[in-house]
Amino acid sequence: MGFSNTYIVGFITLLCLVCSLAVSSMAVQLKPQQDINKELDVNKQVIRVAALVPADEELTAERVTELLTHVKPRLVDRKTGAYVEGDAKAYDPKKAAKDVAASTPIPDEFKGTQVRRLPDVLRIFEVTLPGKECVVLPIHGYGLWSTLYGFIALKPDASEVVGITYYEHGETPGLGGEVDNPQWKAQFPGKQPLDAQGKVKLTVKKAGQAAADSPYQIDGLSGSTITTNGVDRMLKLWLGENGYGKYLEQVGGAR
Repeated sequence: MGFSNTYIVGFITLLCLVCSLAVSSMAVQLKPQQDINKELDVNKQVIRVAALVPADEELTAERVTELLTHVKPRLVDRKTGAYVEGDAKAYDPKKAAKDVAASTPIPDEFKGTQVRRLPDVLRIFEVTLPGKECVVLPIHGYGLWSTLYGFIALKPDASEVVGITYYEHGETPGLGGEVDNPQWKAQFPGKQPLDAQGKVKLTVKKAGQAAADSPYQIDGLSGSTITTNGVDRMLKLWLGENGYGKYLEQVGGAR
C-alpha cells in the first residue's frame, strides 16, 4: 500500500521534531557535566604550567583537588594593578570583555590579536606551594586559523618565566599546532619576560633566528610564521601595559 506525499512529509517532519527534542534534552542534561569537565581541564592546565607535578604524571580529579589548595584565584584591576575584592572563582573575564561597561577597546597596535575588548578586571592564579611559588596568567590571541587560549606562569616577582601552555586552539597539526609540543614549550622556563624598566622583552622570533644565549628570545615554530607572530603579539599584549603590565609592576616586574 502506497503512502501519500502528505503522509510522508508529515511523518518525516514528526520524526525530525522528535529527534531534535531528544538531542536538545540530552544536551541540557549533559551540560552540567560538560562544565565540570571543562573546569577540571583548565585547572589541570594551571597545575601543569606552574610545574606543580612532573610532566608525565597523570592528573586525577582527586589529585587536582589536592593541588588546588595551593592555587588561589585573584582579581586584579587591569588599569592600576591593584587587587580587587570579589568572587574570583566565579568571575568570567570572557563575559566581562563583552560588556561595554566593564571593558575597554583593544589598542590599534594589537588589532592583529583579534582580541576586541579587554576586561577592566583580570583574573590571575597565585600558586603558593613552597618551592613552586609563581603566578599564572591567562592569555589568548589569534594565530593562523584560530584563537589560542593558554596560560603563562611567571616567578612571583615576574623575573622569570616558569612555563607556558595552550589548552584550546585550532591550528594546523604539525605546524602551528606545535604550540602544544613539549620540546617547543621547554624553551620558555628561565627566560626573562621584562627588562629592568618593566618593558616586555620576551620575543618569539622566526624559526631559526633566536639567539641561543638571549635571555629574552624564543625560537619560533618551523613552517608556521603566522602562528609564531600571533604568539609573539599575544605575549606583548598580555605582559604589557594593556594587559597584566600594571600588576607585574606591583609585584616587582619593574626592577
